[in-house]
Formats: sequence, C-alpha cells, structure tokens
Amino acid sequence: MRRGFILVAVMFIAACVDRGTTMIVPEALGVGTVRDVHVATLRAPSENGWFGRDRAKELSFTTLSVSIPPEREPGEIKAGFADPDPQREFTVAARDDLSSNAAFTNRISAALRQVTPQEREITLFVHGYNNSFLDGVYRMAQLYHDLDLPGVPVHYSWPSAANPLGYTYDRDSVLFARDGLEQVLRDLRNAGARRIILVGHSLGTMLVMETLRQIEIREPGWADRALGGVILISPDLDVDLFETQARRIATLPEPFAIFVNARDRALALSARLNGQGKRLGNLTDPEALAEFPVTLVDVTAFAEGGLQHFTLGNSPVLIQILGQSAELDAAFQRDRAGRSGLLPGTAITVQNATQLILSPQLVLQN
Repeated sequence: MRRGFILVAVMFIAACVDRGTTMIVPEALGVGTVRDVHVATLRAPSENGWFGRDRAKELSFTTLSVSIPPEREPGEIKAGFADPDPQREFTVAARDDLSSNAAFTNRISAALRQVTPQEREITLFVHGYNNSFLDGVYRMAQLYHDLDLPGVPVHYSWPSAANPLGYTYDRDSVLFARDGLEQVLRDLRNAGARRIILVGHSLGTMLVMETLRQIEIREPGWADRALGGVILISPDLDVDLFETQARRIATLPEPFAIFVNARDRALALSARLNGQGKRLGNLTDPEALAEFPVTLVDVTAFAEGGLQHFTLGNSPVLIQILGQSAELDAAFQRDRAGRSGLLPGTAITVQNATQLILSPQLVLQN
C-alpha cells in the first residue's frame, strides 16, 4: 500500500507544472527538427487559447508544428510549456486552426500527396490517462520522429483532466469521446491513405477498443477493411473487458500488437484501484488471449526507472529496435511465430496468439 501512495505522490508532483498552455515560438522553426502534428480534439477551448480538460460538443481541428531539440537522447521528452527553450525542449513553433471536418480531411489529403505513394500512411495516436493537450501532441511528435514513422502523424486528443487524481473523470471522458474518434477515423479513411495504423496508450486503449466495437456493431468487418493495424501500448484495460470487445469485432486488423510490461507501476496501481490482479498491459501469459490473432510484445526487460508506463517510447535501445517500421511490419505479417529474425527475442505461440519477448542482450548479440 505504501508503494501505491508513493506513486500517487510522484504523479501529483509531476502535475504541479501547468501543462495546458505554452508560448508559440516562431524562431524554433530554425532550431530543431520540425514535425507537423495534425490534431482532432473533443477538448473545449480554454481562456488561455489552448484546449483544456472540459468536454466540447463538437470536434476542433488544428495543425501544430513541433520543434524537436537538436541534442537529445531518443525517447527523451523535455516539454516546453510556460517559457520553452527550443534548444532543449519540445516547442510549438506554429499553429494553424481549421474550421471544419472537411477542412481537416482536405489538409490530411494534401499532406499525403506530399509523400511517395508507398508512404501514404496515417498513424493515429490516442493518448492515455493524465495527459494534457500538449502532452499528447509532444508524444506524437516524439514517436513519429524517433521511430521514423512513414506518412502523416495525426493525434486524437480526448478531454483528460490531466490530473493524477482525475482517474474517474478520465474514464468517463473515454466513453464521452467514442463518437468523436469514430468521426475522425471515418474522415481519415476518406482522406486517401494507403493504410491507417491506430495506436492507443494507457487508458486511451479503452477508447480505441470501445470505438472499434461500436463501429463494428453498425458495420461488421469495418475495422479489418479500414485499418492496416492496431497497436495498444501499456493498455490500462481489464482483460475480461478486452476479450468482450475483441469478440464483437468481426475480424481483428492485423497486425494487432499489444505492448506489455510486467514492471509497469502505473498499471500495478490501476489494478489495485480496480480490484484486479492484472491489467492487459502487464499480462505476460499469451494463453489468456489464445483465441485472438494478437501479438503480445513483452518489453519488460527494457523498463527502467519511474512509472515504466511508456517503455516503447522511452527506451533508447527499444526505439532502436522498433525504428525500422518496415521490419516491424514484416515481422508481424510474414511470420507470426517470430522466426523471421527481424525482431530479436523469444517467441511463444498459443493457438492464435503469439508472445514475443524482447531482450536487450539479444540485441547486443545481433
């Protein structure tokens, strides 16, 4: 119990910084590497001009040019808020708001036309619990940059309270935000992408699964037709609930990857709060999901320090492995047993599910 109080205290201290507002620094366009992040949000605008914790009745759209500092370790995010320093911190260098769904779809279409046909992909990132609007934007920019993702990065920002004591509010917001995410997915499909990869983190994975479930009830087979893959990172999701959601989906998109970490302290605390022993994100037994064509990617060996709740994005070694997105894609689609050798690790297959246990030691040997 003491460990739980310590975790809450650490999260509370982190929340003392106002992560909901920042200055726009045009000079940052010439400092670091600039990544444009296209954002759809159901957060209501705040008095400071940014988007806060309150829920909006309609979606808002914007494009933010994020300057990533020139000298940093892969996985490192020093976020600039009140007075950002683009030499050291992620900084918003430009902002361009859009007026409608149609304008948003047209902008994504234009961005797709600027890349080669083979790279006309969209990665849609859905943030997790206790995230401000800017937290999610910076994380999307970091993943897109460090993993060298192809195509166009899009972020769906649902109205999290951005407060470690706002867990109940966040869970309600997840349910509130389902229709908005469905609309965004449909708009993105109309934008002309070769494929869409849907990525959820933490509590955002519940939003991903709930939204896919509700679309499937109306249009069976939609997820498999519309999506080129789903990635759940450290899912703060009840295992029984996930099974119910997955069974309602006619065919799960492939690849369907679930990144798990047995040392995830945030999920351990969530499990206690929810009266459960496990969450999907710290599940390491593929037999529990044997009926589903999913891949459990166990990154426990890469977890170091802190809450260990975003190991995929924070570990430089793991980022090095996953940075070749074509190889990751081939590993999932060509050889579900993991024998392709593209990802160094131990593979265990139980019926339809595969567990891939990644190891830093195996990386060093290759």
